[in-house]
Amino acid sequence: MSDFEQISIKPGFMKHNGGLYFRNISDNEYEFKSSIRENHLNAAGITHGGYISAIIDAGAGTAAHRSADNAPCVTISLDIKFIGASKVGDEIIGKAKILKKTKSLVFLFCELSCNTKVIASASGVWKIIKVNPSNLGPGG
Repeated sequence: MSDFEQISIKPGFMKHNGGLYFRNISDNEYEFKSSIRENHLNAAGITHGGYISAIIDAGAGTAAHRSADNAPCVTISLDIKFIGASKVGDEIIGKAKILKKTKSLVFLFCELSCNTKVIASASGVWKIIKVNPSNLGPGG
């Protein structure tokens, strides 16, 4: 198992919002994490659903990218279930599992946890983009 690495290295949405740390667990399992800051909160004082969605999209998208031999991947569909809450200072851990990979698609399932409780789950489909060479990189 590798150490977490910061994947949000290019200017953009995820880097602007604190970035995302990612690691490979196996050929079909991956983990990612983020720490919640004030700017991630909604009016109720808990993590905004849009930020939860962004973490899942970037983390699961990076899992798709890695499972596709580092080819760029774009989200086709993402079905998210919001189950619990997190707040400032919490660390959110995401676990992504590749369910199936074809020549052009990656299907996966993802869970986000905080303080050992599941706070969101998602299933999604990513399209593997055939471009040469690619400098798009991971991490949204």
